[in-house]
Amino acid sequence: MSATADHAEERTNPAARLGFQPGQVVQEIGYDDDVDQELREAIEEAIEGDLMDEDYDDVADAVVLWFRDDDGDLTDALVDATTYIEEGGAILLLTPKTGRPGYVEPSDISEAATTAGLTASKSVSVGKDWSGSRLATPKGAAKKR
Repeated sequence: MSATADHAEERTNPAARLGFQPGQVVQEIGYDDDVDQELREAIEEAIEGDLMDEDYDDVADAVVLWFRDDDGDLTDALVDATTYIEEGGAILLLTPKTGRPGYVEPSDISEAATTAGLTASKSVSVGKDWSGSRLATPKGAAKKR
């Protein structure tokens, strides 16, 4: 594959754009029948493996968190998600786009991320109905692995 093709894939594959890499362990939280199956498949293709479900009990490199406005407290969900990932790991927070059922205000995402001790990046479109925010955990001392 040419370098141009690699860059084209990064633009068209949202999982590649979001930084998922082969070999990563990614835990998925908040799965329901409304999630974007194409995005899930793209992430699995990028990591060359399956997404781990909510019952996974080891440390992950990243968490995919599907969250809707009526799912409860976003800050609590983010704090809980940070317990599953390595220091310096990322949470991909996926929320319904504007006008879709379960839409979450960007200001609510920003406030919840800050309260949970996470650094938010700008929101990106990751599918027809979902927006994604990549939230980074603070980089602390050396990794546990």
